[in-house]
Amino acid sequence: MKFKTRKDIVIIITYIALIIFALVNFDKILSLLGKIFSILSPFIFGVILAFVLNILINFIENKIFGKVKPGKVWNKIKRPISITSSFVLVLVMLTFIINLLIPQLRNSVVLFTDTLPGYKDDVVNILNKFDAEEETIDKVTDYLDDFDKIITDYIKDNSKDVITVTTEVAASVFEIISKAVIGIVFAIYIIAQKETLLRQFNKLMDAYLKPRTSKKISNIMSMANKTFSNFVTGQCLEAVIFGSFCFIGMLILRIPYASTVAVLLGFTALIPIFGSFIGTGLGAFLICMVSPVKAIVFIIFIIIWQQIETNLIYPKVVGKSIGLPGMWVLLSVTIGASLAGILGMLIATPLCSLLYSLATAAVNERIRNNKIVSKVEEKASV
Repeated sequence: MKFKTRKDIVIIITYIALIIFALVNFDKILSLLGKIFSILSPFIFGVILAFVLNILINFIENKIFGKVKPGKVWNKIKRPISITSSFVLVLVMLTFIINLLIPQLRNSVVLFTDTLPGYKDDVVNILNKFDAEEETIDKVTDYLDDFDKIITDYIKDNSKDVITVTTEVAASVFEIISKAVIGIVFAIYIIAQKETLLRQFNKLMDAYLKPRTSKKISNIMSMANKTFSNFVTGQCLEAVIFGSFCFIGMLILRIPYASTVAVLLGFTALIPIFGSFIGTGLGAFLICMVSPVKAIVFIIFIIIWQQIETNLIYPKVVGKSIGLPGMWVLLSVTIGASLAGILGMLIATPLCSLLYSLATAAVNERIRNNKIVSKVEEKASV
């Protein structure tokens, strides 16, 4: 490798020094990045929320309010009305889900406490069918008889830990709520002034970047907008389909809490790949409070339906909309979950789809350039 100027040598040395510094101080750099991410998390949440709500707002502005005759007054109030309407729709949906789940969960716990003696008889019968020893049956029976006392004693003996955990949870909830409020306000500002922000960003690129670079960045942003929009739309449609068919199947099989569990499954299905597993676990817990046998039937039904949905519906509804093969969807969701939990799972798939599209475009361009070069060399040799 030959270096043309002293500047090239300085750049290489600096690059190597930075790599060595990053490797030596890897833990400190990760800690610093974590703090920066924690500080910026409300604004990152605001940007993501603005992008998602922008899809709904565009639908309200173009489809619902699109037929309204434009005027000076209407042009000024159309955006605020659209933003307010989108937030109201989201709040109504979340309120509906919470009001549907919490009472059913409370009723399930009360029902489980009332039917605990029946559970004891069922467990004893199952143990007898498997020819369990009498000593084992007696221990299980004594444990179930003292179930309430065990919980009470545990809370008394660990009251300090319970209070500590409760305080920590309350502090975490307060922090989450405060960051969410900041993110929502930031999202409203972004949506309300999106045309102005886009115009300022384009002027900034035109002022400091070459036209070719500016055009490339604009193409990437356009591709990102299309990819994320298609993903959000496709994922919401897939969640509705998944929850609706679960509701119909549970009614046919006479599984309890059909409406509640179907809404829960539809909501968790917004998380790619792993969302249905989370919803299935929560749904099986609710159903198990009423009937363990029905809970097993529910799990078998969801496994069968999920195979149909994963292989037939999801690739057509979501897979084609983002143009990402299933293998990469699974990989992106797994990595996203390990890095940023549920938020990472939601962002990882469209982000991976964007990178996949950019890589595909770069490879195809490279192949075209190589073919052009090879043809020129062939003509030159002739």
